[in-house]
Amino acid sequence: MTTNDVLRNLTEYNVWANWRILKSLDRIEGELPDYAQLMFSHVLNAQAIWIARITGTKSPVTVLQRHSLQELHQLHEQTSAKLIELYANADEAELNRTIEYTNTQGKAYSTKVQDILTHAINHATYHRGQVARELRLAGHEPINSDYVTYVRIQYGQDLEI
Repeated sequence: MTTNDVLRNLTEYNVWANWRILKSLDRIEGELPDYAQLMFSHVLNAQAIWIARITGTKSPVTVLQRHSLQELHQLHEQTSAKLIELYANADEAELNRTIEYTNTQGKAYSTKVQDILTHAINHATYHRGQVARELRLAGHEPINSDYVTYVRIQYGQDLEI
């Protein structure tokens, strides 16, 4: 399995996991737990920001911009499709391309595309865990978004969706 195959698989997992979180948020009656909403907004904002850096475009969002549930769905659709496209079109040269960017604190960095994409997935996983914790603290049962669950479902070993 090549680096590109691994990253493509992890990207598809990331899209699936974010979709699962959105579906679990859809089932909450009333207000979403505040911090859970903020952290999931941050997950999708970060994806949009990293995509903009990779593609050399302006980000449509800021790092801690809060979104309504409807806006989260829209941002998920936009960023997921673009992430999948980035991986589908990435060859070894693209994955090893170094990009120059400035972080949200104004500090300049140079990072390979494959490292940025790997970070974006790990970052999302970390914050999905925070979302799950906040949902549990608010009395809601969080959805399982573990990678192994994704793999089991992909191979028909688990029909939970």
